[in-house]
Amino acid sequence: MYTLVSSQTGHMAFRVSRFDEVTSLQEQKGYNYYNILLVTKGSGQLFEYTFQENALLALGLYQPFQVKGAVEGILINFHPDFFCIYKHEEEVACNGVLFNNIYAPPLMQLTASEMSALLNIVKQIEAELSRPALAQYEVVMAFLKIFLINASRMKVERQEGLVPVGNEPFILQSLKDAIERDYRKEHSPGYYAGLLNITPKALNKLSKTHFNRTLGGLIAERIMTEAKRELYMTVKPVKRIAFELGFSDEFYFSRFFKNNAEVSPVVYRETLVYRSVE
Repeated sequence: MYTLVSSQTGHMAFRVSRFDEVTSLQEQKGYNYYNILLVTKGSGQLFEYTFQENALLALGLYQPFQVKGAVEGILINFHPDFFCIYKHEEEVACNGVLFNNIYAPPLMQLTASEMSALLNIVKQIEAELSRPALAQYEVVMAFLKIFLINASRMKVERQEGLVPVGNEPFILQSLKDAIERDYRKEHSPGYYAGLLNITPKALNKLSKTHFNRTLGGLIAERIMTEAKRELYMTVKPVKRIAFELGFSDEFYFSRFFKNNAEVSPVVYRETLVYRSVE
């Protein structure tokens, strides 16, 4: 295990470690950092998704997960204060691709050459962390950027290769466009079903078939993605964020947030940003 800590707090900023079938990845709680798993051997299951060796799994902040199966590989953790995917959206573009993509599985199968390319970057990170050196923080961050850019490119290429067939993809694209346009004011699955002239039951079935999520789940995840962004990127009061996201009651928003993130909006905000040690 190689760990880079914040010089101000001593908290973990970046970590890379290796795991094997003896290591338990089955009860990982949600923490205030991003998780990337590179599965080099074995097969398993993440949520409702199955994967084989040469898989990349990407999980966001405070996202609890279970990996079932005998697997080996590498686990990368990084705190958003070390590398904020929102601040680096334009240069890295992993937000909405590797992370916070409510319409795509949080994993992808890699080719052997793709896995080798990512592992080579990890080896360079490990070599850098194995010895104290000038500007180590910046060098590791640069390698992480390269890793995320390459992984994002791989996933984008897969998404661009998908070919819509029939009417269902058209309906689903219309659903995605509608949620993106109206999620700040419309939270009801029935609203989107009516907008698309389809019954809520039928639209929910399509959503579960293609996105592995209920229609209500898709709407909730989109609201949560924006709520987390606002809490991290701004100093707006929680009450204002709640109002801007279509909640008339701050306490209802807090309950909604906690049900989806396991922590309250206030705790989420407080634990994301490193504070100077007194």
